[in-house]
Amino acid sequence: MPEAFRGRIALVVLLLCWAATATATPRIALLTIDPGEEYWARFGHNALLVDDGRQALVYNYGYFDFEQPNFLGRFLRGEMLYRLAVMPLAADLSQYAAEGRGVRAQWLDLDAAAATRLAAALADNARPENADYRYDYFLSNCSTRVRDRLDEALGGELRRQSDARSRGLTWRSEALRLSSPLPWMALGMHFGLGPAADRPLNRWNEAFVPQRLADLMGEIRHPDGRPVIATEAELLATRRPPAPQETPRWRLGFLVCGVLLGGALAALLRRAGRSPRRAGAGLLALFWTLCGAAGLGLLALWLLSGHWAAWRNANLLLANPLCLALLTALPALWQGRPPPRWSAHLATFVAAIGVLALFVNWVVTDQRMLDWIFLILPSHLVVAHALRQAGTTRQD
Repeated sequence: MPEAFRGRIALVVLLLCWAATATATPRIALLTIDPGEEYWARFGHNALLVDDGRQALVYNYGYFDFEQPNFLGRFLRGEMLYRLAVMPLAADLSQYAAEGRGVRAQWLDLDAAAATRLAAALADNARPENADYRYDYFLSNCSTRVRDRLDEALGGELRRQSDARSRGLTWRSEALRLSSPLPWMALGMHFGLGPAADRPLNRWNEAFVPQRLADLMGEIRHPDGRPVIATEAELLATRRPPAPQETPRWRLGFLVCGVLLGGALAALLRRAGRSPRRAGAGLLALFWTLCGAAGLGLLALWLLSGHWAAWRNANLLLANPLCLALLTALPALWQGRPPPRWSAHLATFVAAIGVLALFVNWVVTDQRMLDWIFLILPSHLVVAHALRQAGTTRQD
């Protein structure tokens, strides 16, 4: 066979192979990444993998930049911007491998048209002018964005099969469960979340957690009964402890701490002597400062931010900003003099509002706040009683 003819045949074969590869239906997988060590990685992560036969690209909705203009201000106002980023699969896996985080792929059973539409929608979403989105911890995060893209590709089947189903989980219970390895984070979220975080979630909203979305996708069926997930594969084995499976139970510990704190204040404020007096004033200064500052923080989240899950927080009845005004009574307590009469009345008012929190907890709101009532209310009651006794003693 002439050399020129063989060359033409080879060129035709190469062109046919290229055309077949270029027009191949993309394979798409849901990637689920185990929780990481950093606080922003405690909920885990997910992304969509698109493999068109030439390259495997990961579409990741979880990117943010600490260096973006006014990052802190946006964070405080609840206006954070996140971005859809695209990277090769190998580069993405190398990052998670370095962190010891496991990665699992669930390959989707999509027809050619649906897979092609999903791949094209992701590519368009990743364009610089479209990549940024307004982030919300529960309603618009890396997992809910992936969920929404999958629902579009499935013609709405994902939402139809999950929208009316609930297991009684809440945004609070899931947030506390996953953040519990970092106690400061879990306690801060528990205190800062308002009643909206305690509404029972359906399976659709549970999918704000990446692992919950992965579990849900394993149950979804096409209209003809075929599973949406064709196959699963472990891309990286985890080297980290598994995520907690239960929401932490703190009520008994909070009650013990509340009784001990109230008892310490009662003992120090009742005893005579310079050292107990000053120790009591110091402990009281810490208590009032923490309560007042925390109350101002809750008010700011409610009135000045877009953090809707923190609005109407009934913990304001316990962390009362009026405690900051009581700090002016400390010099008298420090020096062993009777405090001003108005301070006893104000402390009694603060304690009465704290007692009102019991009624609000049982009758008015669904907010899970009994933990904080047990922790804070005993000290309010003790302080009000002690200041009223001090005022009575002065009158006598």
